[in-house]
Amino acid sequence: MRAFVPLLLIGTAIAIAVLMDQLQPVPEKTVTPEAALAVKTQVVEQVNVTLQVESQATVRPRTRTILISEVTGTVLEVSSNYIVGGKFNAGDVLLRLDPSDYNVALERAKALEISRQALYELEKARSVQAKKEWQMTGRPESEAPLLALRKPYLAEAEANLLQAQAEVRQAEIKLQRTTIRAPYAGMVTEKSVDVGQYVTVGSRLGETFAIDFVEVRLPLTERDLANIDPASLQSDMGGENVRLSGSVNGVETNWKAQLVRSEGVINELNRSQYLVARVADPYGLIGGSDDAVSPLLVGTFVTAQFNGKTLNGVVRVPRGTLLQGSRVAVVNEDQTLSFRKVKVLFSDENYYFVNEGLESGVELIISAVGTAVDGMPLQVRNDLYLGSAD
Repeated sequence: MRAFVPLLLIGTAIAIAVLMDQLQPVPEKTVTPEAALAVKTQVVEQVNVTLQVESQATVRPRTRTILISEVTGTVLEVSSNYIVGGKFNAGDVLLRLDPSDYNVALERAKALEISRQALYELEKARSVQAKKEWQMTGRPESEAPLLALRKPYLAEAEANLLQAQAEVRQAEIKLQRTTIRAPYAGMVTEKSVDVGQYVTVGSRLGETFAIDFVEVRLPLTERDLANIDPASLQSDMGGENVRLSGSVNGVETNWKAQLVRSEGVINELNRSQYLVARVADPYGLIGGSDDAVSPLLVGTFVTAQFNGKTLNGVVRVPRGTLLQGSRVAVVNEDQTLSFRKVKVLFSDENYYFVNEGLESGVELIISAVGTAVDGMPLQVRNDLYLGSAD
């Protein structure tokens, strides 16, 4: 019996343990709530958007002239405005060369003209006398030899007179060219001569450019051209439809320009086409405008913007909202997440413009969603994002 006592104790302990396990109360199960993702949203609307086409270029003068001497002589006078940066009006005297030699040449030409005029008058008188003498023969004038009527001599005298008159005109022109006048209102960009300098025919005197207009050649890529309606572009030619912006003395300034033409060729180096925009009276000197606009200096680097095509019925989607695979996340009516496939028609630095997959009134998630899945519960907390940058 003593040998069975330990076994009996062990069995009793096991039975008590099983009984205690069966009789203990069952704990109540609690439901763990599923965490909702806090998101920021935006209700989208279909709108009509006019695309903006942007390009950059340097301002160039429409007319640039290299002044070349057409005569020879010493520079006697230089205008006070004939300096680099000097401004002048059309017809202003810029330089005067020594006219002495050309005054002498003009006097010689006039003297020769007087001599030839006298010979011509003398030959006309002789021709009239010759006709009278022939009439005394009683024969018709049509039968008279040319020499008898002195017609060749009269023609030669007339030709010599015309030559003398032409030489007078040529001498006058050369004399006028000793005074170099401005062909237009403009500015001096280069001064190559000064008082006392001797110049010959073909000598470079300087360089000027007109200030009535400046032009900006705007290079456009194929993508830019795809965003332009050619018909509307032609209708816009001539209006102030281009906005130029650039820095003047460290201050950002804007100007209005107008498209005037397309160059109509493709540049072989950069494969771009060029539109030309024009700005009237860039220095504010000849227009008399009361608008206080900073001068648009030649050589200024500017950014140009003008309107392109109009996209009808598109939704503007912030760039950070578009997910891989051209999808966006939206909020369903039951406050859950779902993904939609969209078609991007156009994009710029800030937005994608979608024409398929979204309609007006859809609540678009514009905050980061991480590794979210369809059906995930959402908590719209736009108040948490107040003050944050869009």
